[in-house]
Amino acid sequence: MSRETIGSSCSNDDGDRQDAMATGDENFISFISDAQTAATREHQMSVWQGIKLYPKAIAWSMVISSAVIMEGFDNALIGSFYAFPAFQRKYGRLLPDGTYGIDAAWQAGLSGGMNAGQVLGLLLNGFVEERYGHKKTMLVALFAVVALVPMLFFAENIQTLVAGEILLGLPLGTFQTLTIAYASEVCPVILRPCLTIYVNLSWVIGQLLALCVLRTQIENTSEWSYRIPFSIQWVWPVLIIAAVAFAPESPWWYIRHDRPEAALDALNRLVGSDRPGFNASQAISLMIHTNELEKDISMGTTYLDCFKGVDRRRTGITCLVFTSQALCGIGLMAYSAYFYIQVGLPTSASFSLSLAQYAAGFLGTILSLLLTSYFGRRSLYVVGLLILAIILSSIGFVSLGEEQPSLSWAIGCIFLAFVFFYNSTAGAVGYVLVSELSATRLRSKTLVISRILFNVLGIVNSVIIPYMLNPNAWNWKAKAGFFWGGLCFLLALLSYLFLPETKGRTYSELDVLFEQGVSARRFKDTIVDPFQRRLGMNEAQRSR
Repeated sequence: MSRETIGSSCSNDDGDRQDAMATGDENFISFISDAQTAATREHQMSVWQGIKLYPKAIAWSMVISSAVIMEGFDNALIGSFYAFPAFQRKYGRLLPDGTYGIDAAWQAGLSGGMNAGQVLGLLLNGFVEERYGHKKTMLVALFAVVALVPMLFFAENIQTLVAGEILLGLPLGTFQTLTIAYASEVCPVILRPCLTIYVNLSWVIGQLLALCVLRTQIENTSEWSYRIPFSIQWVWPVLIIAAVAFAPESPWWYIRHDRPEAALDALNRLVGSDRPGFNASQAISLMIHTNELEKDISMGTTYLDCFKGVDRRRTGITCLVFTSQALCGIGLMAYSAYFYIQVGLPTSASFSLSLAQYAAGFLGTILSLLLTSYFGRRSLYVVGLLILAIILSSIGFVSLGEEQPSLSWAIGCIFLAFVFFYNSTAGAVGYVLVSELSATRLRSKTLVISRILFNVLGIVNSVIIPYMLNPNAWNWKAKAGFFWGGLCFLLALLSYLFLPETKGRTYSELDVLFEQGVSARRFKDTIVDPFQRRLGMNEAQRSR
């Protein structure tokens, strides 16, 4: 493909904007030079150089992202409880065969209640985070978790449990996008994949810990077998609160609020003492330039602006990424222990296989760090969805055979492969994509919109998956693989058509690419120079 250079320019808006370069505005020339130098340094920076320069930013981002552990923990907890004997006796009903079970409707209510609460929490976060900052919003959400966990711990009936899940979903929904936004704003381009993928890793860690705790309680027949896992949810917020209280705010947030001095202080707190060749003021100039460029492209900061002009496309693609994650069959993972039992495995083996499943997810996420650096975002995401479609279809075909232990174990092992490939491709790289596809001025709201769609689809999953698996409902069992495999093929096609490659691009370069309407397949090979554009900055902004 031929490489094309785009020199961005805009009209003078009836003469109101003057070309600062042409009039010899030395302050503006110096400002542009600083921003260009910072952009060049980011492009030339290696991973190791980024780690040496931003050790504090890496640490703070990992602390903030660790809040997602709680979401992963609760997500795996509720889904696995459906196969937990003591939990079923407490909150289920006696079935005709003499066993206890929770009706598919209440299963949908429990899982869907969490998603419903997260939708409300996400919507609220879109307003609160941008107004008060990442740090303050995070602290309030963490204190809310501490206050709401007792509702689950002391629940005497399933109605109270559902109400507790809805309320707990409010702060957990906040963590879903706040962590991604913070991770993408405190590091240079080269480290964005590492820190945003760690958000997904935190989610997997939470699920893995939940299964470890449940596995130790599987033989415990008392009420403490499910109360102990609930009580552990008090541990995370207390530990994270103690650390987040000292965390610096994102410098990008200060820039969006016209506080460059505070942004400079925050950036200095995020970089290490070993700073050869690094100039914090130049880095701030690049942030200011990007912010002013987005203003120039008429980017506002409201939810409505996400559906206007250039940002309509960016919001749509971000929604496609999260939609693909929600509809690629990964919803089965939350019901894995229950799924394994329905395909014929014993309870103890089901929990052991679920534990192995989340371990596979952990290893897959670590592998994704290497794959993303070599293959970029677009190709890894599209190929990953195709692989998942093949694996899910294989599960469906295997289930057509006569039910026997060997086939049950085969289905379980194939599902392990599904979890591994999901986390090494679409699952991990999706977090990188959504952090890069949105404009900096609209990042929190674009992430909220797309994540709300993810959670709404999660509610749909929480309704239909129990019916797919429940022997008293649709009783599809492993044949559900055909349904999810077909969706994966469709999502892979849509991703191929609309998903651009964002690897190695600064935020200002992405702004220009989207503004010029470059097609998804040409993003990788199109050269852009965002510093050729005339900016409508006032004199005070130019002199910074």
